[in-house]
Amino acid sequence: MTHDTIFSPAFGNRPSYLVGRERIIQQFIDGFQTEPGNRDRAVVMLGQRGSGKTVLLWELADRASSLGFAVATPTVTAEGMLERIIEKIQESGAQYVKTPATHVSGASIGAMGFTVGLEFTHEAQGKSFAYKLTQLARALTDRGHGLLILIDELQANSPDIRQIVTVYQELVGERLNVAMVLAGLPGAVSATLNDKVLTFLNRARKVNLPPLAFSDVDAFYERAFRQLGVAITPEARRRAAEETQGSPYLLQLIGHNIALRAPNGEELTEESLQSAFTAARLDFENDVCGTTLAALSEKDVEFLGAMALDEGPSAIADVADRMGVTKDYAQKYRRRLIDAGVIEAAGRGRVSFAVPHLADYLRRDWA
Repeated sequence: MTHDTIFSPAFGNRPSYLVGRERIIQQFIDGFQTEPGNRDRAVVMLGQRGSGKTVLLWELADRASSLGFAVATPTVTAEGMLERIIEKIQESGAQYVKTPATHVSGASIGAMGFTVGLEFTHEAQGKSFAYKLTQLARALTDRGHGLLILIDELQANSPDIRQIVTVYQELVGERLNVAMVLAGLPGAVSATLNDKVLTFLNRARKVNLPPLAFSDVDAFYERAFRQLGVAITPEARRRAAEETQGSPYLLQLIGHNIALRAPNGEELTEESLQSAFTAARLDFENDVCGTTLAALSEKDVEFLGAMALDEGPSAIADVADRMGVTKDYAQKYRRRLIDAGVIEAAGRGRVSFAVPHLADYLRRDWA
């Protein structure tokens, strides 16, 4: 068995190397370097489970930090999120504001509510999130540094998200050096963008995470397996790349399972290759397919079950017949599932699954 030092298949884990996302990362970085207020500084990133959203956010945190940004590293939408964001910015930005009572734009740091560095005075501690974030942004901007907020697992109808976006819009109006990236499942992002209170986000840059290119996956496998000493034929390696279906999570699962089954110095057998594919698929179905379905309504799952009877793309008319509903009624669930990123349009009146292995999973475990 080969010792795996490259692949990181734990769900949401950060791999040692990002495959096929450099162009997207560079687009983010280019946006952060534009003038404050540019629409490319506010980005909404959409991606299905296993598409690498969290990994990308952490990479952006590292890159932005190297550019002089104080970064609120990826923060999950949950209770206490606003307080964690303030604490992360204080910790990250402390290196840029080290001396107390220096003058910034005619006012001392103490007058802005700080004591040493970015630590708030006792009086300022009781102030609102909006006050604290504004003071942090002003202090950093006046020293030639930026502030970046990264939000992961965006949740629709979140009061905290409403507050963050509202304050961010005010900071932009003040021409402060701020940027923000919100990442979430397509359904949650769609609901957030439709929130009338958050119309500002509709002007933000939208980034959909596409499947990885086959050539990028194959090239990465070639390097990774060579480094690990895995003896695998080019044909078997290409089959492994195709098996990922462009999913970053499947890339990690398949690579790891192949490494586990690779005998030292001997070529990987067909039996071991198939065993690796099966193990990776089972983990993916449990981590991604199962959780995807669990978040849907019974009628949504019924629609998907009707689709799963087809080997390829499904006609909406056929799905409606199988559900025993009108075509117009079925269209309602088609739109919901497309917004959720579970299915995608596949030509006029047809849809296909957007999540790898979901059709097989439905046929086997949800029949």
